[in-house]
Amino acid sequence: MSALLSSKVFVTGLKVQAQIGVYRHEIGRVQPLIVDVELDVPTGESDRLAETVNYETILQAAQQLAAEGHIDLVETFAHRLAGRCLADPRVTRARVRIEKPLALAPDAVGAGVEITLVRG
Repeated sequence: MSALLSSKVFVTGLKVQAQIGVYRHEIGRVQPLIVDVELDVPTGESDRLAETVNYETILQAAQQLAAEGHIDLVETFAHRLAGRCLADPRVTRARVRIEKPLALAPDAVGAGVEITLVRG
């Protein structure tokens, strides 16, 4: 009997500088985002990096997305990042949490959104 193995590949607390927001004081300036990503990836018992998802690709995808220019909503950033993660056919589920630490400062530590995309 063979067992099906699944791994969770994750990155937490990734700091990204992005042009994001809809308010006048947010337009034309960068602000920090804190990004957490968790991916479900079916895996075998291999010890080879090529046979799993390298978490550095998550870092690169988030940085590239931020570098592409202004995004109005954190929800949009989260959906686009999750979509880029699902571009790897091995990823079956992507959970992305985006926190905007300055959104409600100093009254709150952060505010944001968490989305989950599942391969259909």
